[in-house]
Amino acid sequence: MTASDPAPPLIIGHRGAPGYRPEHTRSSYELAFALGADAVEPDIVATKDGVLVLRHENEISGTTDVATRQEFADRRVTKEIDGVKLTGWFTEDFTWADLSTLRSRERIPALRPASASFDGSAGILRFSDLLEIIDEASETQGRALGLVAEIKHATYFDSVGLPLDELVTSALSGTSFAEGPGLIVEAFEKSVLARMHARGLTARYIYLLEKQGSPFDEIALFGTKAPTYADVVTDDGLDTLVAGSGGFAVDGISVDKAMLFAGAPAGHTNDLVERAHRRGLDVFTWTLRPENKFLSRAFRTNGEPSAFGNWEAEFDAILATGIDGVFCDHPDLGVAARDARRRDPARADG
Repeated sequence: MTASDPAPPLIIGHRGAPGYRPEHTRSSYELAFALGADAVEPDIVATKDGVLVLRHENEISGTTDVATRQEFADRRVTKEIDGVKLTGWFTEDFTWADLSTLRSRERIPALRPASASFDGSAGILRFSDLLEIIDEASETQGRALGLVAEIKHATYFDSVGLPLDELVTSALSGTSFAEGPGLIVEAFEKSVLARMHARGLTARYIYLLEKQGSPFDEIALFGTKAPTYADVVTDDGLDTLVAGSGGFAVDGISVDKAMLFAGAPAGHTNDLVERAHRRGLDVFTWTLRPENKFLSRAFRTNGEPSAFGNWEAEFDAILATGIDGVFCDHPDLGVAARDARRRDPARADG
């Protein structure tokens, strides 16, 4: 079953519904669809034996109980991932049989104690498990639901003999998602998107952009002369994206939401979405979260960091840009904000 293309903005369950359940768990993804998400976004990494699993990072001490498991104590190591030294446990040092014994945990329990109450209730999902969940939810709801697949640390995984472009393309081969239009593939490294396109995978390809720094595939090639993410959102940078190279051009960009507010008066957005749209590029943004800690300063209240601030106003300001898709930790709140804007003709007209 392939996804239809619902009217924008697309409400994307960011790792499921992690505002309510530990991210990347079955209950998180199932809840995201129950709350109205049009699609879900998994982060995809690999095991030693080439099984694709869903974790925020390949270092898993913050999202599983691996640190408490004595049988895996000797696998704690220090590695350099995308130029950053990390100490912990990494998916590529485990087989799927090993990882399948671990239990998932809430990544930010101090902010989301209700979600943390589900710690230990679910194991790690494989990418193939999620494809089944999406198909089942589509059938149950009578609407076609989408997949936004994020490829994590592609250059690094290449270096350890686990080419994610090949593994993900193979995993999607023969499924309904390989036919589009319900498949979106995204990455912070444009080169892996180009390789997946070259392998013939039909998808909308979205280039993820941080508010600072440079993509690691570019750093690997050019070192300190690597172009920055900020360069991409200049007029010249957007023109270069549209022009593409080697027969490949991305279909859009997905930006840190701070980039939508950069340079504008407090609480107001800039013209990034408009400039990208003029060039035919889709624009997504991440991540819409209601807690004070994650809101832009203009929308925070005097409550605790975990308390909900003026999320309605921030969400509406973002939707007012004409954005094509938003990643939400609480998909129901994203749906509510979208519905409120659609019900109000004055707001809908900008």
